[in-house]
Amino acid sequence: MKQISLMQTWVVAGLLISMTATVTAQEGELTLDDLFATPKLTGTTPSRPVWAPNSGHFAFSWSEPGNPVRGLWVSTSDGKEVRPSSNTASASVRDIVWTDANTIVSLRGNDLWQTSLSQGDDLQLMPVEAGAHDLSISPSGNQAAYIRNGDLWLADFPSKQNRRLTEIGIASLSSLGKGRYSRPEREIGPGIWSGPTYKWSPDGKTIVIHVVDRREMRKVPFPDYLAAQTNPNEVRRSYPGDPNEIRRVGLLNVESGNIIYLDLPDPHANQVIDFNWSPNGALLVDTASDTAVERKLFVVAPGESLLREIWRGVRESRMYTSFGSTWHPDGQQVIFLSDMGDRYGLYTIDASPSKNRPQLLTDPSYDVLSAPSIAGDALFYAGNGVNPYEQHVYRLNLSGGNPEQVTRLSGQNVGYPSPDGQHLVFMHSNDTSPPELYAISSEGGDATRVTQSPLPAFTERTWAAAEYVSFPSLVDDYTLHARILKPTNMKPGRKYPVLFGPVYSNTARNRWAGNYSLVQHLLAKKGYIIVQVDSRGSNGYGRAFREEFLLGFADQDIEDYASAVAYMESLDYVDPDRIGIWGSSYGGTLSVYSLLMKPGLFQVGVAAAAAVDPMFFGTDDVAIVRSPQTHPEVFERKALNYAGNLGDKLLFIHGIQDHVVPFKTTAMLAEELIKQGKDFDFAFAPGATHGWSRERNYNRYLFGKIIEYFDRHLAMPSE
Repeated sequence: MKQISLMQTWVVAGLLISMTATVTAQEGELTLDDLFATPKLTGTTPSRPVWAPNSGHFAFSWSEPGNPVRGLWVSTSDGKEVRPSSNTASASVRDIVWTDANTIVSLRGNDLWQTSLSQGDDLQLMPVEAGAHDLSISPSGNQAAYIRNGDLWLADFPSKQNRRLTEIGIASLSSLGKGRYSRPEREIGPGIWSGPTYKWSPDGKTIVIHVVDRREMRKVPFPDYLAAQTNPNEVRRSYPGDPNEIRRVGLLNVESGNIIYLDLPDPHANQVIDFNWSPNGALLVDTASDTAVERKLFVVAPGESLLREIWRGVRESRMYTSFGSTWHPDGQQVIFLSDMGDRYGLYTIDASPSKNRPQLLTDPSYDVLSAPSIAGDALFYAGNGVNPYEQHVYRLNLSGGNPEQVTRLSGQNVGYPSPDGQHLVFMHSNDTSPPELYAISSEGGDATRVTQSPLPAFTERTWAAAEYVSFPSLVDDYTLHARILKPTNMKPGRKYPVLFGPVYSNTARNRWAGNYSLVQHLLAKKGYIIVQVDSRGSNGYGRAFREEFLLGFADQDIEDYASAVAYMESLDYVDPDRIGIWGSSYGGTLSVYSLLMKPGLFQVGVAAAAAVDPMFFGTDDVAIVRSPQTHPEVFERKALNYAGNLGDKLLFIHGIQDHVVPFKTTAMLAEELIKQGKDFDFAFAPGATHGWSRERNYNRYLFGKIIEYFDRHLAMPSE
């Protein structure tokens, strides 16, 4: 086993940093090929860390710059001693569990491997069934459960035997294993968009499972034109007002295999947010209606299956939202994330039938941005208490007091506290830095960097930090916020083109956004000013601003972009005749509707995977548009009704295997534009899904189309 000190990596990185001034002067032109080369410029993003039960170490999967295979890495709790711990000849590490403070079991290929910290061994432990995922250790540490083909299996370490615990899984209709809705007909697993999978009870005798049945959903064809003969490729994919997937919670007896299903109300109309066991074996079940209007918390007493509702929250104006919950260590109280106030907050409520009202635990002046995490005697959560653009980790003693900010690095920080609550590992990124792991004392202080992921070709370059600005709305009293990325070495007296995008809610954020960040930096180096706006629907500005998005897609938020355009046009270095907009998914929707509803606001738009007909939205979208039966007027806002307004340059981008936004909807709009004699452009990818921006080959091709389109119509004139 190759033992490589991370210090060696840091020494090299230090040399690179010291050479920055020299290297910057010699920087070559950044190209699209550079961004999508293999290995990737930004390296491998480390996995979330998994803590040892005694809090002495944490483990994660990662690979050094240039190495495509994810290995097992182990660090001391302070992050100062980090080393690879897996056999370099083994397959990539997928799942990690600790059996005790000294031993790690990890899933690699179709085998479990056992790693001993004290012995330094990394040995093949036993095979598992092909396709295993979601590994979870039993409380005894002698067994691990995993999911395969929608069923739960048990790997027994002493006997090296695998046992199938359930017979629930039914294979997907689709013969093409890609796309959001290519899911099993029935499975133990999350819903299409979210939900838990399974969790062991504290005594190891019961596993609570989340069973999803999609057999009542509509069959929708997404033709596979790349098959030997065109394949209709049907998937289960409902539309607003259709029956949704049925989500049930069952209690599985590990020894007998018997399952008792809980009597949750309307499983076809309510999602299971999560479930968690208390220390004494009571079960907490967190649910919400698909419309997001109703939220309920239930408790099941130890050894029973009867649900008891402990809290219900109803608000008709609620839309897409964040929920989460967990038990207080005393097993008597529940802590949950809710939007009862103007900002998201964490609340506590007694799980007994006392009828007490929930009590707010966190600061009401900012949003809590994560589900609660209990470690030791403290509550940990993420929040935007510094400003709306940043996310930090906070710590609150359960015995009382005020929340304390733990992380200090500017940007986005996602925390993983140690079981004893004394240490915190967090994933950090910002405008110029991809995600990396850091370790810190939960009491605060300086953070220690654990990983160094980018290739030298990334660290040798200069990456411009963004500016964050605010300006007034032109249509109401809101103050709007934006993120601006400028070209380096801007010349006095010169006017520059502006690109808004990728547009979406919650984009004025100091974080690394994967390929989108790389493309933004490339565009800035080509001479474009990049702008992203926190349009209404975004977090960080109060409930009213967030919930104005309800029933108002591509409506008032377009006014926010009109206000942002006016602000940018007021700057003496902006060319008001060269302003473009682009985005994907709802960002594509905004791009299309902006050109159709406000012609001339943008001279050029690129709409990728654009949702242009609410009748074809997904069942999760009922949270923002409800249904044709209850709100028919919303479903008349098809983009093709405004096709006659198109006068600006428009490029459509779409993957034919996009299950989230069917290609059919863009084709219907294109047909209407053609009938009306409108000129537009189109780029498609036969096998691309809704996630085209992360898919090899498609990302390079389609981002290339976006950049070429803007260069053709908006680029800086040559000097």
